Parts: sequence; structure tokens; C-alpha cells
Amino acid sequence: MDWATHYKRSSILGFKLDSKIYFSIMLNFKKILKLVIILLAICFLSCKKYLDVIPDNIATIDYAFTLRTSAEKFLFNCFSYMPAHGHFNTNPAMTAGDEVWYMDPPRDVGTDYWLIAKGQQNATDPFGDFWLGERSGKDLWIGIRDCNIFLENIHKVPDMDDYEKERWSAEVKFLKAYYHFYLLRMYGPIPIVRKNLPISSSSEEVKVSRHPVDSCFSYIVQLLDEAASNPNLPDRIIGSAEAAELGRITKTIVLAFKARVLVTAASPLFNGNNDYPGFKTADGQPLFASGSEQNKWKVAADACKEAIEFCQRNGHALYKFDTATSSFILGNDSIIKPLLIKQLTLRGAVTDKKSNPEIIWANTSSRADINIQRWSIPILNTGATSGSGPKGILAPPIKMAELFYTKNGVPITEDKTWDYAQRFALKTAVAADKFYVKEGEQTVQLHYNREPRFYSSLGFDRGIWFGNWSGNSDATKPLLYPKGRKGEYSAKQGHTNFSITGYWIKKLVSLNTAAASDGALTYENYPWPEMRMADLYLLYAEAMNELNGPSAEVFKWVNDVRERAGLNSVQDSWTNYSSDPTKYTTKNGLRDIIQQERLIELAFEGQRFWDLRRWKKSHLVLNSPVRGWNILQADAPAYYKEVLLWSQTFKIRDYFWPIEINEILKNRNMLQSPGW
Repeated sequence: MDWATHYKRSSILGFKLDSKIYFSIMLNFKKILKLVIILLAICFLSCKKYLDVIPDNIATIDYAFTLRTSAEKFLFNCFSYMPAHGHFNTNPAMTAGDEVWYMDPPRDVGTDYWLIAKGQQNATDPFGDFWLGERSGKDLWIGIRDCNIFLENIHKVPDMDDYEKERWSAEVKFLKAYYHFYLLRMYGPIPIVRKNLPISSSSEEVKVSRHPVDSCFSYIVQLLDEAASNPNLPDRIIGSAEAAELGRITKTIVLAFKARVLVTAASPLFNGNNDYPGFKTADGQPLFASGSEQNKWKVAADACKEAIEFCQRNGHALYKFDTATSSFILGNDSIIKPLLIKQLTLRGAVTDKKSNPEIIWANTSSRADINIQRWSIPILNTGATSGSGPKGILAPPIKMAELFYTKNGVPITEDKTWDYAQRFALKTAVAADKFYVKEGEQTVQLHYNREPRFYSSLGFDRGIWFGNWSGNSDATKPLLYPKGRKGEYSAKQGHTNFSITGYWIKKLVSLNTAAASDGALTYENYPWPEMRMADLYLLYAEAMNELNGPSAEVFKWVNDVRERAGLNSVQDSWTNYSSDPTKYTTKNGLRDIIQQERLIELAFEGQRFWDLRRWKKSHLVLNSPVRGWNILQADAPAYYKEVLLWSQTFKIRDYFWPIEINEILKNRNMLQSPGW
């Protein structure tokens, strides 16, 4: 077998390279390595953050662990494989599903994941390939290989204290678990890479195969337990260390992530999935166990409870906007001030980066920078067409606007006081509506009498948009609002700078990001919130309901999230306003309620894509049309007509990514994902 083929396989298998062999290879590929180093230098030259460091070229693995400084660079390298979720081009959950849409994006908008959403995934050259690191994916097998190299060598570093070696080892064990989980969630059963194979491995030894799903989850949890039990891993990074070490792994992160892993393991996609009866190892072992195991929900619930209690002991809680330290002028109006505080609270829970107690895992390797913010915010004033300003391209479909509850805290299809059949009828805003819709303007009934998260998450034609414009931080002055009809400032600007659906993502734009009169943005980036307390609360509620059905414990955690959102309890809302008033009293009914609560609370944060999959609901939800408003019309009656943008399709095979065909041909033991 030639070395090039052997090396490519090593990205999957994680070969352990002997120092002399490795040095020889480096010399033989000197020109290639120089090119790689130059490209890496260009890509990361401007990165100043703690985890944004890529190691210098190191001739041998042994040399990398002769000094603390070089070992630290290798540690940062282990972090560098983490997928960048704070950008729509590198987060598959952002545009590969149905949360956002765009039409004919410009060249600086990646389309790989959007083509998955359009049903064009393939096994010849897969989009979002995290197996080989192609088509907007990262090669996570190389990441796992480097984690193994680190764990096998960190003890050799002479100028380090043992406690620091142990702390770094715990962090890398977490990363190794995270990369395994990412691949497992994406590809289904995967090979487990406990240790790197030696370079002397035979051609048969490198032909590894997938492991059963339960074995994969067990190994991931084992790594997380080892990391969490390490006494040198800090519980939480606070005080003076926060500025330098934000983004480093802590025990709170490990425990919260373990809860997510175990809830995923207990969910229908992986627990008793009978859709793939012929998916077996070479020796006939099923890769999916038949029959759902109820005990998996018990294990998941226990992990969630442990994580919540530990996070709370370490200062984590649901976020509330701090009016005392705010630079926003809210005035003393007894009606508008509480409404604005609620909006600022709900947006700040995701975007506020200053000692935000809600964020458990603030991923500094994946920041929500100017790109995702300017592609989310519309042009909010006349003449604001700067090239660096708002674009408003990321467009939620109408189905996302329909997802949120009414002001009474129940779905729009169930609220007895809300006329679902007339949701597309026009209504002119009156004085009582002026804090949500521009008074005297027309929009559809769908935009009235909705819950606070609707108005804090979505922007729409004639809907109030507080903040994000120079001079728009004073609520005592007239507020701004998008105007999206033909010829208006938020409407289509040439080929770009417009929402294809007529909606914009308000939720992802930092409250401290502001556009000037010419549209130029002064933006505040923030670490992507990989996990926050509301997510953890709802995971616990879900696990407890699946375990024992409705109970006071289940309602407590759902209702805490709802209360922060300005809604009454599940019990009160359904009893008083739902056409199905006893829905919450059954496990099935409460399951639907909890799932919709997650889809609302975590909308546009990259959770819907994976939640629909683990619930095995993607083939139901992602086979519905993607629709928007008729944005090329100038008057309200014509503008507010549904337009079909795409007839989306999702097949059972789409639950798992395909492996590139060439990889399957090289290794007869590696099974292709079912249906591909």
C-alpha cells in the first residue's frame, strides 16, 4: 500500500507515528508542508483569542512534548477541530434543515448545507463531510488522532506540574468524546478509536468497522466520566481567569454535555430504532439494538439532574436583563418598560457575553461575529446600503413564524381565543399594538397576540425592532421597524441584501451591535452558546416525562423556562385556553408540549435540526413545503400571499450522512450508511 493511501486512512484510524518515521515523512513532503503552514498562517493570523492558536510546524511528536509551550500549542490544536457553529457556512444545523432559507445566495454565502436542505446530499462527494473534512466539514478523525497523541505524550513534558498535565488531559478527553459524539450523531454507528494504530499496522488491521450504537455511547460517556472525575478540572472559570481562559473546558461543561449525550442515546433515533434490521457488523452483530430500553431514560434523567444541580451550585441560572448596568434608555412608561425588559432578557440570554449566568458552554472557538449578525439583521432605515452593513439574507420560513405560541402560551392551532383560519387576514395596528407592530400599518393576523419569544426572535414587515441602530437605544423615542415590500428600504436590494421569506432573525443579533445611517455596522461578537441552562432544563423535563409521565418535577423545569418567557404555567395555559385542555395530563400529550417548547426556546441556535432527528420526526416535518411572503409586491394585500419556495423532501436514509463511496471501496469492513 502506498504511503499517500496509508496516510489518508490514518485520518480515520489515527495512526501513532514513530518519531523517526514521522520526521522522514516531513522531509519528503517539505514543499507540501510549507504550503499547509502558509495557508494556516493566513487563516489564523488575525486570531488573538485563547483557543484560536494553531501550533507551529513540529518536526517530531517527541519534540512537541519537550516543553510546556509546545505542548500547549498541541493542546490548542486539539481544540481547533471543533466545528464552528457561530457561522451559517460551517454549522450544518443552521441551513441544512428548515429553520432558515435563502434563494440564489451570493458567492460569499456557502451553499453546501443548503443543498442538503434541498435534497441534494450524495455519497459521491458528500456535503458537510466531517468524515474526510470536505465540503464545509472538518476531518474529526484527525482531531481524534491528535487527541490520542496528546493523551499518550503529555506526561513526558518536563517543565509542567502534574496538576496542569491532569487538567489538560481531562480537557482533551472531553474533546475526544465530543468528536466521537459529533460523528455518531451524524453518521450513526461509527468506529471507536481508543488508541492510535501504529504505523506498522497491516492492511487488514487498518480496515476497521463500525461499532454498535450502544458501544459508541458507552465509550463517549466513559471519556466524559473520566474527565469529570479529574480533580484538576476546574468547576467553572471565573474572576481574573475568565478573560484569558474563556472557552476552556470545565466540569460544568462536561456534566451538561454528558446530559445531552445520554438524552440523545435514549431518544428514538438510537434507542430501539428498527428501521435498519440489516445494518450489522461483518460478524452479524446488529448495530442498532432491537426494542426500546426504558432504563436509558432513567440514566439520562439522573445525568440531567446532576448537571443542573452542579451548574446551579456554580452560579448558573436563567438569564435576566440587568437594568442597573444597562446603557439602554427604557424610560418609565409602565407598559412599554416591562415589555422591553422582557425582549432584552430573551435576546440577551443568547447574545449577552458579560458574565452571562445562563451560558454553560461559551465556545470562543466559534464566535457569532459580524457575518452571522449582518446576514440576520435587515436594513432598518432609508439609504443604509453599505457593503459591510446589514444583509438580512438568513430568512426563516412562514412555518417558523407559526411555531411560536399565542400570548396565552399555547399553539396557534389550539388557542380557543385565536382564529387560526384567519391568520393570513390583514389587520391594521391600533394603539394597543404599537409596541409590536407600527401603529396605523397593516400586517397579517399571524403577527398579533403572540408570545414574547415570537417578537424577540423574529423580525417582520412593520414589526417593531428595538436596538441595533445608532441612536435606537432610547425607548422613549420612536422605534424602528423593517419595511419589506417592493421598493422599500428593507426589501430586495439588487441580487443580494434581502429576505426571501419576509422574516429576519432578530434573536442572533447582539443588543450592542449597531448600524450607522449608511449601514456600516459596529458589531459586538459573542461566543456561540453551545449549551445554556434553558436547554438543560428542557432536557431534564423530557427525560423525566419519558421515564414516569407527567409529574410536578417535569412541570417545574418547563414552567421555569416559560415563566422567564412571560408565559403562565403549562397547566394554567392548557386548562384555560387550549382546545385540548387535558393534553398535559398524558405522557404523549406532554411529550408534544415539551418538544414544541424546545423548538421555540432554542429556535435558530442549531438545536432544531438535531432534535427533529433524534425524535425521528424529520421525515414528518421536513417533508412540508418551505413558504414565504410574496416579497416582490408593493401593497399589503399582494405582499401577504404565501409563495412556495421549495417542496422539501426527507427520506429515512437522510437521518444519517453518507460516507464518501471511495472510502467504502477502500475498506470492505466499513458499511455505508443505510439507504446510500
